[in-house]
Amino acid sequence: MHNLAIALHHKGYTITGSDDTIHEPSKSRLAAKGLLPEKWGWFSEKITENLDAIILGMHAKKDNPELVKAQKLGLKIYSYPEFLYEQSKDKTRVVIGGSHGKTTITSMILHVMNYHNINVDYMVGAQLKGFDTMVHLTKENEFIVLEGDEYLSSPIDRRPKFHLYKPHIALLSGIAWDHINVFPTFDFYTEQFKIFIDSILRGGMLVYFSGDSLLKEMVEKSENSIKKYTYNSMSHIIENGVTYLLSDEGKIPLQIFGKHNLQNLSGAQWVCQLMGVDKNKFLEAISSFSGAGKRLEKLAENKNSVLFKDFAHSPSKVQATVKAVKSQYPDRKLIACLELHTYSSLNAEFLKDYRQTLDSADEAVVFFSPHAVSIKGLDEITERQIKEAFKKEGLFVFTKPEDFQKHLSKKEFSNTALLLMSSGDYGGLDLNELALRFR
Repeated sequence: MHNLAIALHHKGYTITGSDDTIHEPSKSRLAAKGLLPEKWGWFSEKITENLDAIILGMHAKKDNPELVKAQKLGLKIYSYPEFLYEQSKDKTRVVIGGSHGKTTITSMILHVMNYHNINVDYMVGAQLKGFDTMVHLTKENEFIVLEGDEYLSSPIDRRPKFHLYKPHIALLSGIAWDHINVFPTFDFYTEQFKIFIDSILRGGMLVYFSGDSLLKEMVEKSENSIKKYTYNSMSHIIENGVTYLLSDEGKIPLQIFGKHNLQNLSGAQWVCQLMGVDKNKFLEAISSFSGAGKRLEKLAENKNSVLFKDFAHSPSKVQATVKAVKSQYPDRKLIACLELHTYSSLNAEFLKDYRQTLDSADEAVVFFSPHAVSIKGLDEITERQIKEAFKKEGLFVFTKPEDFQKHLSKKEFSNTALLLMSSGDYGGLDLNELALRFR
């Protein structure tokens, strides 16, 4: 939301906002633009008839006093994705969807466009090098590239976000059941992707990962009048810890790695081609792509050890990330640490889906907070349940941050790859202090 506020401020709009708390870096970035609220909280008197529109964030409550006042006055209320669509009605909309990889693929496309000085509007879920904000809106740019999240739009608009964009060009990276608090059954979850495919404008184009049999069948059965293009992983080799693409021009070194990222790269290439950037120009640009924020982010490295942080939390993402790091550094000991932090990952019934996801690691650690389980209103889970679910020999399980941090402090990281996977912070783990041990 703060990125959208800054983007609209740059566009010349008058922007105000409210929240009960604002954390860094959002707080400083809003303050620098003069957009930081004077007080935390909700103030119904801020909502008046002279406002052109309200943009409602997903985490506001239905009884929010400002929302109630806006409804009473009959003001136009947009959800975040609904407003983005409104801003892009006259543009060619490119939407990147899928249960995994959408942030990375969107970031790759934007990196290539930026490299070749092709101006596009965008919304992406991670901070990118060379980009001031995660949202950019103009009147003049022809294309807008949108990360198509399947999560809900707002408290009063329960449609998945990517249903609202009506793309001309779309990509689907695959389907792996996620957000079980919102989509309680697999069939209900997959139905959202069918609806998305049908929302692509007639005559539009869909690029999809052919290695996902469910997705492949779904696309082939779709009766929507669109062009369909498949992609898979790109040819590559790994030499001395570096992944090289194999092309007609020879070996192209990459700063990213992993089978899933090679698949992401292939999908991004297709989309860029449909946007007018040919293969050679794509390959020229992609070699300097270092990844999206928090996606296999290298925090520190020395001659024989490396530290990565990754946003992975769902079973398919965890397994892909662990395999990627082990494939890239086969001769190093891989210590994979996973924090169970989301509603889905802390659900006792969903835990079984993590079976063997950490098997590629030489040593595996799972951390979770019983307090987080309680706050989410979930059934208690135990260390025994975790070990039974993961089926990983020698698995360490910690429920207290100090115990997890003590475990890491005793480690000797020589000839090691340490991988931290979480959408949380391991109860306050100091990553900067940890990174010093890898320098």
